[in-house]
Amino acid sequence: MRVLIVGCGDAFGSGGRLQSSYHVEAGATRFLIDCGATVLIGLSRLNIDPNDIETIFISHLHGDHYAGLVWWLVHAQHVAKRTTPLTVVGPAGIEARVAAAAEALFPGSMALERRFQLRFVDLTNGRPTEVAGVRVVPFEVNHPSGAMSYALRFMVGDKVLAFSGDTEWVDNLIAAGDNADLYITECYQFDGAPRYHMSWTRIAQELKRMAPKRVVLTHMAETMLARGAEVDYPGVVLAEDGMVVDL
Repeated sequence: MRVLIVGCGDAFGSGGRLQSSYHVEAGATRFLIDCGATVLIGLSRLNIDPNDIETIFISHLHGDHYAGLVWWLVHAQHVAKRTTPLTVVGPAGIEARVAAAAEALFPGSMALERRFQLRFVDLTNGRPTEVAGVRVVPFEVNHPSGAMSYALRFMVGDKVLAFSGDTEWVDNLIAAGDNADLYITECYQFDGAPRYHMSWTRIAQELKRMAPKRVVLTHMAETMLARGAEVDYPGVVLAEDGMVVDL
């Protein structure tokens, strides 16, 4: 499994980073975790063809995690000329939220007849879902977004990849990241208890309970980036746009 960080920034582009998006390659499978508004910029920089991606998983319905779907669908229709099916998997209500955003930004775009099949799949808390050879289990977290927000645990072959999404600390994160080969966790601040987000000092307290093999800290605000050099924990690295993690 190869994980390529397309964007690891927060909603505000702190540190000049693109919004949340992670490209995963496992055998013949290609999927995306989150799809922030800057996703097409990131994919272009990394020479990744959006048409090769079969499935997009969305952790929660904030714009910096799903709004790129609006541009993706317009691009797929008019630029990439996509013909292969695309499945979008996310919290219940994701289809309506994407349609509303698309209508606001590109009126009429969702009503166009597409060259490709577009399918939306709703996640249910704690229930495994399998799409295109990828098994995902969502775990409810605490990050209000107008719909349920999830940490996501992916299983592909013999590898486990966990993603916290955005949240303050909740014990569901232990189940999501338990013994994962890679745990990608938001780390908005270095210390303290940011509302609906996490800090490095809290994450560090919990890693022994979770025991992931490798950890990538992401979604960092300027204050966290300024203190990143203070993170000193075995197997933990700070995300960078374009970073590759091979499992």
